[in-house]
Amino acid sequence: MTTATFLDPALPPHSLLATQAEWLAPARSRLFRRIGIAHRKSVLDLGAGYGAVSAELSRRSSGRVIALDIVLHSLCEFSEGPNQLIFPVNGDGRTLPFPDNTFDLIFCQCTLMWINPLESAVREIQRTLQPGGVLVALEPDYGGLIEYPPPLSTRDLWHSALAKAGADPLTGRKLPELFAHHNLTMRIGLLDELQPPSQLRFDFLRGLPLTPDQQQKLAEIEGLAAAIPAEHQVAHLPFFLVTAEKTH
Repeated sequence: MTTATFLDPALPPHSLLATQAEWLAPARSRLFRRIGIAHRKSVLDLGAGYGAVSAELSRRSSGRVIALDIVLHSLCEFSEGPNQLIFPVNGDGRTLPFPDNTFDLIFCQCTLMWINPLESAVREIQRTLQPGGVLVALEPDYGGLIEYPPPLSTRDLWHSALAKAGADPLTGRKLPELFAHHNLTMRIGLLDELQPPSQLRFDFLRGLPLTPDQQQKLAEIEGLAAAIPAEHQVAHLPFFLVTAEKTH
């Protein structure tokens, strides 16, 4: 199954996306258990990237997994994999290339923040979900980023760079209203465990479009962070953990 080819926006390195998927694995697993993933037979991994979660979806569900991404070259990873129940598709989340009522599970992780307008993605999710089908979404909200001590704050850098790259840093908080408008029954939580600050947060930020001044600022913050014991730092990015069912 193929669709039209789209221009390839930048993706973070494979290793960073794999680390992010591993970090979110406990929260993701709780959501999957909640929606009975073992009984889901037609699954869409929306914004699959290099497939960091696709194999997990295939292993835990009971049917095929469509791994869709707008970045064509990322899908080449799937051609080398042994799992024949994962089918890569090059497509756009704003106009999903599938009939109505196709999937009983749609999964996305750090994907909706990159789709503009966001409402088009929610509309397509609602359209392609079967009655009784469920969306599972893990999306960040950089407006709630908590950092301490204050000299380590990168919030303004994130907001500026994400907006310049075409992402919405406040996506998480917008989801409840949008899902309600599209007749999706929601259950929403937040990550509730504080993890030790990771240097990888700077690696993700460095991959976004920063001005020379912003790059210098980031280097200064990294230097400060390296000089402060990790147990004296806080860096917590809120994630909205969403399950939304299409009831009719």
